[in-house]
Amino acid sequence: MVRRTKEEAKETRNSILDAAEQVFFEKGVSRTSLADIAQAAGVTRGAIYWHFAHKSDLFTEMFDRVLLPLDELKAASLDPNEPDPLGRLMHVCIVCLRDTANDPRRRRVFDILFLKCELVEEMGPVMVRYQTNMREALGKIELGMRNAIARGQLPADLNTQMAASMVHAFVGGSLRDMLFLPDATDFGTQAEQMVEGIFDALRMSPALRLTQN
Repeated sequence: MVRRTKEEAKETRNSILDAAEQVFFEKGVSRTSLADIAQAAGVTRGAIYWHFAHKSDLFTEMFDRVLLPLDELKAASLDPNEPDPLGRLMHVCIVCLRDTANDPRRRRVFDILFLKCELVEEMGPVMVRYQTNMREALGKIELGMRNAIARGQLPADLNTQMAASMVHAFVGGSLRDMLFLPDATDFGTQAEQMVEGIFDALRMSPALRLTQN
């Protein structure tokens, strides 16, 4: 009986997250109330408050659901014993772009984050979480690059901080382009080629080398 109750609670939680995703997408985050989400999920407001203290908590977990597979991929490039950290790092970028282009749920969640989420006072925790995620992503990209340097896959004098910012901006900008101009680039089929181009620049551009004293 306890196991069934836990399973039911998990099912209810996922139903709430699914409903929130759909309503956020249709109405925008600031114009969506917990009552709207409860109605869409077919549950009471009390059921939502039992699972989520605030709308920002619900939003954060909804976003985390689509990021979890990427977090698992990132772990490999951060492992100093990984024989191909550069390949792993490139794969993360490719999967992020390709899967967002091909997966309606992932694309919908990024659409909500970039286009339909006003980071007003009630969403302050989301803003803080978003900034934290960005800083962590930059740090992980840079660490992956340092592992790649240690394996001889990138130049020893690569400015990893600048290179990490460049890769992060490329992925984030590509996601926004995908949403604003969906017909401009076929990220579903061209993501690998584009990512290879960016990392070719890391290997060869003099502008990305550390200044010699």
